[in-house]
Amino acid sequence: MSLPELLQERILILDGAMGTMIQGYGLGEADFRGDLFKSHPVDLQGNNDLLVLTRPDIIEDVHRQFLRAGADIIETNTFNANGISQADYQLQDAVYDINVAAAQVARRAAVAESTPERPRFVAGAIGPTSTTLSISPNVDDPTFRAVRFRTLADMYAEQVRGLLDGGVDVLLAETSFDTLNIKAAIFAIEEVLAARGQRIPVMLSGTITDRSGRTLSGQTIDAFWTSVEHAQPLTVGLNCALGASDMRPHVRDLAAVSTSAICVYPNAGLPNEFGGYDETPEAMAAVVAEFAESGWLNVVGGCCGTKPEHIAAIAQAVDGLAPRTAAEPARWSRYAGLETLEVRDDSNFIMVGERTNITGSRRFSRLIRTDDYEAAVAVAAQQVEGGANILDVNMDEGLLDSVAAMRKFLDYLATEPTIAALPFMID
Repeated sequence: MSLPELLQERILILDGAMGTMIQGYGLGEADFRGDLFKSHPVDLQGNNDLLVLTRPDIIEDVHRQFLRAGADIIETNTFNANGISQADYQLQDAVYDINVAAAQVARRAAVAESTPERPRFVAGAIGPTSTTLSISPNVDDPTFRAVRFRTLADMYAEQVRGLLDGGVDVLLAETSFDTLNIKAAIFAIEEVLAARGQRIPVMLSGTITDRSGRTLSGQTIDAFWTSVEHAQPLTVGLNCALGASDMRPHVRDLAAVSTSAICVYPNAGLPNEFGGYDETPEAMAAVVAEFAESGWLNVVGGCCGTKPEHIAAIAQAVDGLAPRTAAEPARWSRYAGLETLEVRDDSNFIMVGERTNITGSRRFSRLIRTDDYEAAVAVAAQQVEGGANILDVNMDEGLLDSVAAMRKFLDYLATEPTIAALPFMID
């Protein structure tokens, strides 16, 4: 039976925290180097993804522990197996090999623990990287980005090819703190699959960084869904950052709008003063059981701090509970900035702010031509204060480098939450 078919029958169980489990093995530098990287010029301890090449026995053992605890789906040990993260260890050239090996290790464990009555599945884990496309890391330059969309998409594509060649059943882009990053992952996945003439299910998971109910880049839950809905993911959900109790309102809100299945895997509570996680399996299982009883869950597992005993308790708690029924498709048009704009039949006139149009405002045109972008942002702010629902941005002028001007202005706008809350119309 396929993964989409099983989702219709019961709540499926995802595994727990690979990093938490690896810490328990007391590994040293020699374990991370193995025979392959004995002469590598920099220290490798802490590069957990590399263990699929140097200590695959340990990674397979972790997979088997989670499978025996009741997991239906295990994630590959590839959260940081991308060019950006591996560059910290001067191992960007090993990205493809790491992903292939990780998928193969997970596949061996899944096959060994599968039965005809209980098939097990491998999800290719794709982390968010350590960079963000929407936020400048330079407080003095709001237009600076450490990496751009196309570069990040190319890095994701390399990871995706490795995971596919290693034999994963589904791709899981997870822990998304910046929706633009996960859109780059979606773009890469679609590009790679199209080139191969292949289809494979995709799971997407965002992360709420605190109790505000927003991602790190400032987006609300429903706006996050609106932004990724086009990918038609098998599941969409939330993981990391929060424990199950603090995640409750956000899971409820996502379950109310998503036409995809819902996947939730919280941390084992919030980290203590030593960076550890103290929530017991019983306490965590009780909360996620409430999620299931409320009709919010299709897949559930654990993130940071969760061990096989957490997964076993969760599996037992949701056993026999009915999976969530997907929400009906929205009847209305929905657009998203940091917040969602829904255009209904009974909506008032939708106000489009057109003063950020180089052919619609002499003042805005002058500011862009003189490279006074900070003042040009003030024009956008005035449009928002005046009641605009959508912000029209047009840089189409023959004597202007329109692409560069558009990118620079949008980078500025992304730093202003009251403006970025609106959807942008790129004219």
